[in-house]
Amino acid sequence: MLKTALGRFRIIALYEGISYLVLLIIAMPMKYWMDIPQPVTIVGGIHGLLFVLYMLALAQVAYQKKWKMDAIAFAVIASIIPFATFILESRLKKQSP
Repeated sequence: MLKTALGRFRIIALYEGISYLVLLIIAMPMKYWMDIPQPVTIVGGIHGLLFVLYMLALAQVAYQKKWKMDAIAFAVIASIIPFATFILESRLKKQSP
């Protein structure tokens, strides 16, 4: 799976989605409801790194697979909407060899 650009993108999308949910569901409530800001700093940094990797991997896959703009736009939007990267990953799974 890691040997292809699409496989790497799928894995990064999965981890980016998980980090986003951890940030939204665990770290943010800890910051605002329990007054513990450290998890947002840690998880936010990890999520930021994964988001950058996601965009770089998306650029590589889009170039190699010659994706149309609507597919690229869907992938970018999927990185913003919670749970959407999981939908994207399941769609990409069908494209994998």
